[in-house]
Amino acid sequence: MYFYTIQKYTRRFTILRVFAMLVLLFILPLVTCPLLGQVVQKKSLPPADYPLWGELRIDKVSPDAQWTSYKISYANGNDTLFIRSVPENKRYAFPFGEHGVFTTKQVFICLAKGVVHLRNLKTGASDTFEGISQYVYSEASDLLLLYTASKRLLIKTPFGKTVKQIADVEHFSLSPNGTHLVCGIKTNDKNDLLLIDLNQLRTEHYLVRDSENVFNRFAWQKDGKSFGCFALSPTSSRNLLYYYILETQKLYTLDPVKQQGFPVQTELVPHSFFKLVISDDLQRIFFGIKKQSDPFPQKTNPVVEVWNANDKWIYPQEHRGGDPEKRIRIALWKPLTGVCAPVTSTALPKIMLTGGQDYAILSNPKDYEPQYEQDAPRDYYLLNLETMEKKIFLKKQSSHPFSLIPSTQGKYIAYFKDDNWWIYNITSGSHKNITATTGAKFTAKEETLAPDAVCGNPGWSKGDHEILLYDQYDLWAFAPDGSHFRRLTRGRESKIKFRIAPVLNTVSPTFVYDGRIIPNFDLKKGLYLRAEGDDGKTGYFKWNTAGGIRKIIYQDSYMDQLYYGHIQNILFCREQRFDLSPRILFIKTAMSPKVLTESNTQQKNYYWGRSELIHYQNSKKEKLKGVLHYPANYDPQKKYPMIVSIYEILSKELHYYTNPGATNGIGFNITDYTAQGYFVLLPDIVHEDQNVGPSTVDCVVAATRQVISLGLVDEHKIGLTGHSFGGYETSFIITQTPLFAAAVAGGGITDLKSFYLTVNRNNGKPDMWRFQTQQWRMGKTPFEAPLLYEQSSPIDHVQHVSTPLLLWSGKMDEQVDPHQSIEYYLALRRLGKKNIMLLYPNGGHVLSDPVQHADLTERIRQWFDYYLKDDHSAEWIPEGVK
Repeated sequence: MYFYTIQKYTRRFTILRVFAMLVLLFILPLVTCPLLGQVVQKKSLPPADYPLWGELRIDKVSPDAQWTSYKISYANGNDTLFIRSVPENKRYAFPFGEHGVFTTKQVFICLAKGVVHLRNLKTGASDTFEGISQYVYSEASDLLLLYTASKRLLIKTPFGKTVKQIADVEHFSLSPNGTHLVCGIKTNDKNDLLLIDLNQLRTEHYLVRDSENVFNRFAWQKDGKSFGCFALSPTSSRNLLYYYILETQKLYTLDPVKQQGFPVQTELVPHSFFKLVISDDLQRIFFGIKKQSDPFPQKTNPVVEVWNANDKWIYPQEHRGGDPEKRIRIALWKPLTGVCAPVTSTALPKIMLTGGQDYAILSNPKDYEPQYEQDAPRDYYLLNLETMEKKIFLKKQSSHPFSLIPSTQGKYIAYFKDDNWWIYNITSGSHKNITATTGAKFTAKEETLAPDAVCGNPGWSKGDHEILLYDQYDLWAFAPDGSHFRRLTRGRESKIKFRIAPVLNTVSPTFVYDGRIIPNFDLKKGLYLRAEGDDGKTGYFKWNTAGGIRKIIYQDSYMDQLYYGHIQNILFCREQRFDLSPRILFIKTAMSPKVLTESNTQQKNYYWGRSELIHYQNSKKEKLKGVLHYPANYDPQKKYPMIVSIYEILSKELHYYTNPGATNGIGFNITDYTAQGYFVLLPDIVHEDQNVGPSTVDCVVAATRQVISLGLVDEHKIGLTGHSFGGYETSFIITQTPLFAAAVAGGGITDLKSFYLTVNRNNGKPDMWRFQTQQWRMGKTPFEAPLLYEQSSPIDHVQHVSTPLLLWSGKMDEQVDPHQSIEYYLALRRLGKKNIMLLYPNGGHVLSDPVQHADLTERIRQWFDYYLKDDHSAEWIPEGVK
């Protein structure tokens, strides 16, 4: 849990602006321009033109790799899905399109505001189906399933006839292999469970008829060999669970009232997190249960909250999820043998499943509470799901999600402990340290505002033959018995960080219950790797067993969204720089990359800034980097104002393209400021243990003075801004140096001692953990080392502030208590310092209201213009600071 994630928000714009945008995007490119080849006369970028900018992302690639779909999203919500052919430069647009699919029969399908669109990629023929709320395509049977607003399911052949209709469908699900369809049907308050083989559409197999319960929450075994679902009672808590195996055509029913071994006074719970899970061998189903609720629950506030000093967790954390006895647990049902048993319990509530789901790994997050790190270590137990025998196999192990991971085939459990990776062999019960003899370090700076952490385990090779591990730069493969290992890349020598390229548009990491699920890789087919260099370059490489590592594309820009499919040596990826709007590249072996499409082509009409790395040293002679963004239409004969934006390590943002935008959740947009004639500096900050405040000042001042020494900026017109932890850093820096002419601090921490004793309203936990080994790295309490806290606390040095400060916070901020900003405001006010505070009603840590976005963005701009450009047109500033 870290301080913030910057999100991008939307606002509505006028119809006229939308029309202008559509003209630029769709009409002008089609007109033959008589000035083609002439130099475009550039102009400054006005805020009125910000809505023309959209964000590009790759969506899908056709099976034959001859077409790609991509989406361009706009702040006003007028998004468009496009498809484009690689060889013919042919393009089709689908306004508001989503859920695109390319079929092997060369048809593209998508849904746009209730209309399913089909396009034949060979002939260009199109078709549409209206009144559709959901659709699914079965590749195995080449059938299109259209679900209408009237709850009718139509089964069609693309560009063909309707081959079947099913009325009154409440819920439906297609098997992972696309061969079977299961439906919950409701007619006259009676419910049927229907299974259809899509290759035998004339045959309907009703598994249950005329039930009072509604069939929902379908879950398939990973290969589509069986499925389970809930039958939910509309009038009572007596839900049922059904399980069907396709090969044997047997249906099994779990009725909590009749099922032997089902916990008494307990009910089945359909829940998106505690979902149905079916084991690979079809033998076990996992599901959620909880204590039966009072039929007429009385929701009343307690007379008093009792905060016991001896409790493992404090009251808000303990009761955030309700009564512990009524929380959802996981149970197991073995339909073929009739066995049913709870798996988790109040004593061991957390669960991971091993690969194959033969074992459960159980733990209790309270084992070593109370403690004051971010997460407490735990003891881990292994439960044999066949014999239901349980034993402890690991004590006081880190609960970090990357520190304990079962293998994909279920043979081993990998865990990181004592700075090494270990393997637990489930069959033999033995532990083996597999990395001790390498001499390598498998931790690095992986997490924001945290010390070195484990670099990670991206997966296993097929059959659990080798485990893949990362160090700071490289990818390694280890035999699980420790008999051999190999370093697959040589990134350390060239300072290039290699990581397995994620599959396009997949969410990573993925979890089942409390366990992270990692993939297995066929190393014989090689690996695509994403590369990031210390010099800001990024790109992709291919590794294989025969030739090692080979560069595909690697250059001075930011590459992501790699697509690699069944056709070897044909790739797609997205490229961007600060001055290059994202574009899609088509890459084929032995050929130069081809640009398939570019976003925001109107950028060429405007002056634009650029970015470069700068290098500097702090007082400890540590070599650091930063990103310097130049003003648009930069004139080397002038000196410009500059804004320094801070957080921690920001040099990785060297090539990030930022759409201009008058609204965003923290009120600061780099592109806007470069367009308005500012330099913007993003310096890297190295935080020292027990010295976070002074070390921040050291790094930021060194970076700023390095830019001043280049003769680019007016040293009397430099501003400072930061949000969240950056708000803390800003509030502290201005107590230590008069270097900055103006500052803005949003959602920041200003009093370390009071913040130490704050309860985080997001999770109910005390914020003390931030001061141990995380973020402030104190390692001691403020009662043990008060001077350490005072040394880095803004409020303890507030009397030295000479920089005009604009503070802002959301009044409903649940991450950083807004009283931190109020404290600082009151102290500055009492001392007669120049400052103004903005508090946004109902605003959170990051603002979400577009009206508040606009207000904050405009006020921050006016604040900096007032002090850095001598623009005194904003009357609210002198009224507040005179």
